[in-house]
Amino acid sequence: MNTAKRLAIFERLRAANPSPQTELEYGSTFQLLIAVMLSAQATDKSVNLATRRFFPEHGTPERLLALGEEGLSQYIRTIGLYKTKAKNVIATCRILLEQHGGEVPADRDALEALPGVGRKTANVVLNTAFRQVAMAVDTHIFRVSNRTGIAPGKTVRQVEDKLLKVVPREFLLDAHHWLILHGRYICVARKPKCPQCGIADLCEYKDKTPATA
Repeated sequence: MNTAKRLAIFERLRAANPSPQTELEYGSTFQLLIAVMLSAQATDKSVNLATRRFFPEHGTPERLLALGEEGLSQYIRTIGLYKTKAKNVIATCRILLEQHGGEVPADRDALEALPGVGRKTANVVLNTAFRQVAMAVDTHIFRVSNRTGIAPGKTVRQVEDKLLKVVPREFLLDAHHWLILHGRYICVARKPKCPQCGIADLCEYKDKTPATA
């Protein structure tokens, strides 16, 4: 895909959604971090249903740590891998309080040193909370990048690096949100909604879903 096509794609995505936001619900950077940690192999909807139950009373590192693994587990049992996630969240709260004054660090290495925080989670926090240029490639973004031809790659890291290289600079801060929402609602896995897609004429996917009569 050439530069002109990529520019046109992101111009259209921005026009359709000028201020894209994550669909995870949070009231602080700490709550965003916890929500993203819980969202691994889970839907944003399922995470929101769970966090609505404990964020109001336990939405700080101190209060969540006091709740403990067992207490947190009761709130997140509906989320996949909840036992491991509860363990990592509580351990993360302890480290934030002991090493970072209870604040979420705006540094990749410090974020990735937290239990249960990998590169993708760190990228989401850096981009969404701290407005740093970062590309959190999940299954949706990986699919859209390859299917459309925007940034093809065989691995998540290849796609991440390619997106950072080829997305026009003025769109880099919000590109992650546009791509994930596009993949979640339009460029879906099994049968992409090509007739409803605002960038279908720019997309290089050969097997587009035909419009029904």
